[in-house]
Amino acid sequence: MNQVATQKQESKAGSVFASLTILILVIVGWLIYLFILGNSSNFIEGKVTNHPVPDGIGHTLGLIYKGGYIVPFLLSFVLMSITFSIERALTIAKASGKGSSEEFVRKIKNHLSTGNVGAAMKECDIQTGSVANVMKTALHKYQEMESDSSMDRDQKVLAIQKEIEEATSLELPMLEKNLVILSTMASVSTLVALLGTVIGMIKAFSALSTAGAPDSTALANGISEALINTALGIFNSAVAIIMYNVFTTRIDKITYTIDEAGFTIVQNFAAQHKK
Repeated sequence: MNQVATQKQESKAGSVFASLTILILVIVGWLIYLFILGNSSNFIEGKVTNHPVPDGIGHTLGLIYKGGYIVPFLLSFVLMSITFSIERALTIAKASGKGSSEEFVRKIKNHLSTGNVGAAMKECDIQTGSVANVMKTALHKYQEMESDSSMDRDQKVLAIQKEIEEATSLELPMLEKNLVILSTMASVSTLVALLGTVIGMIKAFSALSTAGAPDSTALANGISEALINTALGIFNSAVAIIMYNVFTTRIDKITYTIDEAGFTIVQNFAAQHKK
């Protein structure tokens, strides 16, 4: 019960962290747009209404600034993808434990084959991580079932399996938390960039519709705005998709290891307790 309460508290704290982080990154995105990209040194004669300076980093920053007011939102999305990728990388690395998962499972098998449950628990303390947490919970149940004379073997096996499933259900949500943000970035970035692209093209066609000679400056600015938004959106979408797939693959590996180790514990108990 305490473990469930702890997991709920951690989940609530994680939700608050994610919400605050998103708000802060939106603000940071706007600050970057206004004071870094929109710095007067990035533009000819120091006026943001003029073209960006001809060369150097100022040219690139000024060019991005010309993407319009959709740019700060896209910058915020890029920052979100980077921030939550780092956060998930650290969390999943911690959940993977200190050593090789395959070696850890092999040690658990060896200790259980000799009936040394205590040594198996010590290996869990050394390994740490999600797999070790689930295994330690299962091993506690293993010991409890060994001394329980009120249940037959099949009931004890089912009790151990249930304990493993419950422990796993508590661990996996923490691994998958915030991945929804990355998956959202993958789609939303493209849609917001498309909005910026459409706005830029509207400005470009408006320049063409003027009486007499088209306003070449407004036309160029409109097309530039459209392409800048498109580039930012595609870049962030690609980053988010790649990181999401990387993390889901690593979580699947951890889940597979938990299943393998759990199967080992259940099979060992069934083999050593015929009644």
